[in-house]
Amino acid sequence: MHVPDGFIDAPTSAVTAVAAAGALAVSLRGARRELDERTAPLAGLVAAFIFAVQMLNFPVAAGTSGHLLGGALAAILVGPCTGVLCVSVVLLMQGILFADGGLTALGVNITDMAIVTTLVAYAVFRGLVKVLPRGRRSVTGAAFVAALLSVPAAAVAFTLLYAVGGTTDVAIGKVAGAMIGVHVLIGVGEAAITALTVGAVIAVRPDLVYGARGLRQGLRLRVNGELVDAPEPTAPVAARTSRRALWISGLATSLVLAGFVSHYASASPDGLEKVAHDHGIDAQTREHASADSPLADYGVEDVSDARLSGGLAGVIGVGTTVAAGSAVFWAVRRRRTGTPSEVR
Repeated sequence: MHVPDGFIDAPTSAVTAVAAAGALAVSLRGARRELDERTAPLAGLVAAFIFAVQMLNFPVAAGTSGHLLGGALAAILVGPCTGVLCVSVVLLMQGILFADGGLTALGVNITDMAIVTTLVAYAVFRGLVKVLPRGRRSVTGAAFVAALLSVPAAAVAFTLLYAVGGTTDVAIGKVAGAMIGVHVLIGVGEAAITALTVGAVIAVRPDLVYGARGLRQGLRLRVNGELVDAPEPTAPVAARTSRRALWISGLATSLVLAGFVSHYASASPDGLEKVAHDHGIDAQTREHASADSPLADYGVEDVSDARLSGGLAGVIGVGTTVAAGSAVFWAVRRRRTGTPSEVR
């Protein structure tokens, strides 16, 4: 879904960039409410994890692959505003360091992959958890459906942007059919990854999952014929896994995925690349401004061994993303105003 330079014309790209900048400004303000001292470190880790998993293209059809977009996962784990920022940090690192996604198309990519996926997914998720029975399985199931729907929603958003500012004369109906069709399949993979990850975090630290806040329903007692809230226990229940242990294990997993498992990812073009090639959308594609980056195309320059080159690039990407993301979210956290945060 990474849109390269040349797919969308300059005026549309500029308008989209302004809209994306406005949405990021709103997200920064919203993230101050979502982040506290417990979840700020998790947000940087979520960005690094999304970067790592995006390197793992999985086959979805003959000659086509897909990869995680991450909007649903980020929104459910750390909140919708923080989720927009997480995916945006990933897109920025990919565009600047790895020549993945055009720089002039950065506004398009942030709008499509960060804003649309996150907001659609979180709206679906919140709607489902309100009607499903309260419990961890409901959160995981709602995460699955939300992620599944977020990917074709991004495909629709790209199609609309292309209808407005596409640089080639292509029948938009064919583009829409092809984009939505392949991205429904990619959405199944997105849903599985999202549900598994959310379920794993809920199993050890449900208090750190934004979408699971309020999951525990307080005990109510009948006193003199009336239901009243039972007093909270004086001693907090010990967490099964410390925040530090969760952060270290999450970072280690991201490094293994990007540094080793990524070597076995599908080499087939992803959904957008396949549709663009089949329908001539890529006729005006321009060379990436960072094409001469030492990490372009997820390989380290002058390292001849392909496995080592790709693995090193993945490790560097995870490290850079977690550092950049953590810096952003700690800065946002420090600017938070209001009541003191809870520390557990």
